[in-house]
Amino acid sequence: MAKKSLLSLLLLLACLLTHAQQPDAAALKQLKHDQDTLQVLSMDIFNGKGDDGRERAKDAFIPMLVRALKTKYSFRFPFDSLKTISIQYPQDSTFRIFTWALERENGFYRHFGAIQMNTADGQLKLFPLFDASDYITNTDTIADNKSWYGCLYYAVIHRHYFNQEFYTLFGWDANNPRSQKKIVEMLTFKNGAPVFGGPFFSFAEDSTPKPTRNRFIIEYKKESTATLNYNKELDMIVYDHLISETNEPAKKFTYVSDMDYEGFKWQAGKWMHVNKIFHDAIPMGKGAPTPQPLDQKKKIMTQPKSAEDYQETPKKPVQKKKQ
Repeated sequence: MAKKSLLSLLLLLACLLTHAQQPDAAALKQLKHDQDTLQVLSMDIFNGKGDDGRERAKDAFIPMLVRALKTKYSFRFPFDSLKTISIQYPQDSTFRIFTWALERENGFYRHFGAIQMNTADGQLKLFPLFDASDYITNTDTIADNKSWYGCLYYAVIHRHYFNQEFYTLFGWDANNPRSQKKIVEMLTFKNGAPVFGGPFFSFAEDSTPKPTRNRFIIEYKKESTATLNYNKELDMIVYDHLISETNEPAKKFTYVSDMDYEGFKWQAGKWMHVNKIFHDAIPMGKGAPTPQPLDQKKKIMTQPKSAEDYQETPKKPVQKKKQ
């Protein structure tokens, strides 16, 4: 018992010492300077003039970001001035993931990103993410960082099961002029390298079971809104049930919410599908988390809001009738 207590104490001290390490004064000054440059470039990626202007900003941003991250203990620097760059941390802070989007003049999007690992010695360990979504015909894949299904991550949930860590990533893809997507997928690490996707989304408990999915995606009308996020109160993933407003189920760009909700519940190392979550009226403040905004130019990319948040006159919440 004494040996176990001593080991626990040593592990705690090691953890505290690791987290206590910060960039020194010179490094902090350089990081702040680099952040200022990155902030300008990131805004040019977001709303620069034309495809060429945005591409130039992206081409300058990436090496500058890598250079900044090479600063010892840069993981402790939040880069919180980069409002159009999403930076997400899991609860255990073992890594952070940067993602951002470049919109082309034709209304299509391309995504970029990187995973920075939290190293004990403060040295940079970085996995660049290469968006392969334009070339993926089967979205139900298991991929590495070189064949990433590109999106903008807005949340990450950490789960531990059977001595393994599982990180559920929630992403948004503005996609194209007619539709947008939300994605939920599992991130794991194999031999220290990231693996995106896996057989973690199960429909085995449905009345009509469907195959387990490696990645769960909803696609819906561009001008609509849809939820796909983790609800802490329910301890579930909650998402909108979608239907075609024109009764054309093959056309995803016609899909809208019917104000019903489905979800996934964590069970034995998998997210198990729940066909219906709310059987009564949704209580005020108990609804699903807010989706991404419609107006791309008004949003802060790392703080998603619903379309209603941008209306001058707030709308009354829609209440579901009792069954």
